[in-house]
Amino acid sequence: MRTKAEIIKDFGKSATDTGCTEVQVAILTERINHLTDHLRTNKKDHHSRLGLMKMVGKRRRLLDYMIKKDLDGYRTLISKLGIRK
Repeated sequence: MRTKAEIIKDFGKSATDTGCTEVQVAILTERINHLTDHLRTNKKDHHSRLGLMKMVGKRRRLLDYMIKKDLDGYRTLISKLGIRK
């Protein structure tokens, strides 16, 4: 799992830029991937599954916002992260 600082450095405009949409989506994607692996081994962990569904919904809303504001940025971001849509 990559650290937040690495993700911010890769996707942010500066080293402290945590608020831009690209960074938020990248951090959520990393957390979603980590939690998905956790749920593969712990199938009965329904509490974490609910958190995962909330994170996926939040990422979806942020990506919908990006489509409206910056379509080219959206396309490059999903290709970088490997998100299919």
